Amino acid sequence: MSKAGLVSKPRSVARHVLEIEAAAILGLVDQLDDTFERAVDALRTCRGRVVCTGMGKSGLILKKIAATLSSTGTPAFFLHPAEAIHGDLGVVVDGDVVLAASYSGSTEELLRLTELLGRLGIPLVVMTGKVDSPLARAADIHLRVAIDQEACPLGLAPTASTTATLALGDALAMAVSNARGFTAEDFARLHPGGALGRRLLRIAEVMHKGEELPRVGVETSMPETIHEMSRKGLGITAVVDGDGNLLGCLSDGDLRRALEADPELMRRQVGAVMRAGPQTIASSELASAALQRMEAHHITSLFVCDDGHLEGIVHLHDLWRLELF
Repeated sequence: MSKAGLVSKPRSVARHVLEIEAAAILGLVDQLDDTFERAVDALRTCRGRVVCTGMGKSGLILKKIAATLSSTGTPAFFLHPAEAIHGDLGVVVDGDVVLAASYSGSTEELLRLTELLGRLGIPLVVMTGKVDSPLARAADIHLRVAIDQEACPLGLAPTASTTATLALGDALAMAVSNARGFTAEDFARLHPGGALGRRLLRIAEVMHKGEELPRVGVETSMPETIHEMSRKGLGITAVVDGDGNLLGCLSDGDLRRALEADPELMRRQVGAVMRAGPQTIASSELASAALQRMEAHHITSLFVCDDGHLEGIVHLHDLWRLELF
């Protein structure tokens, strides 16, 4: 048969790969046992850093696992095993835990590294697919990541095995993070930039406050109220009592409707015209929560109040600029 006759359609290849890799991940569930809990405890109680290491494709997976651990409250970094045995082992110090991966469990560079780690008394957690491999036997804790087959049509390229290792590494990182009591506040502190950081911004960080906040007293005349609304440029103003507590609000829409209904409107005080009980949000809530509330109530502004006291205002345009969705 010609080589061309062996070629499958791309979609068929993709389906084959995805089905095998999905099965490899699901197969890990039945492999979980008490050693996983021991591994979680080893990483959770680590006094130093989690040193992740692996060769080739496994090394690339361990780089990602190190990044995931670090971003979820467990300090970690990647150490190349070949460079480690040629001088970089000095970065590993007392209190660290090493997390290594090799599907075969017989990677030469890792085996040489484990000998050195043993002399230093560094705990070793290993992920392999072979429970009787040299690396598995050298480990303090061995996590099994056995698969039935690789997804490569030739059965050669690491595919399902690396996917399974990545999935188990993610499971380990999430279990450790959960055991540490890692919170959304902790996550926001470690992700100040980018889309993730913006999604975790607090209302207090994006609201208009001080001189930018449109507000008038309940006895303010309508001409003065309109001037405040125009000057602050948000299309709305808060109405407060003498202690700064929010009583109501007046928006551009409210003003238009009131003008149509009351020819004497400009002679009145805002307290007689305002809309009572506007939607509010606490300054400690997430900006994304403000966006959800605005969409749910079909409004463009939310007043920020803590214990009834007006602290600021957040506008839909402010959240759009943050690209929260």
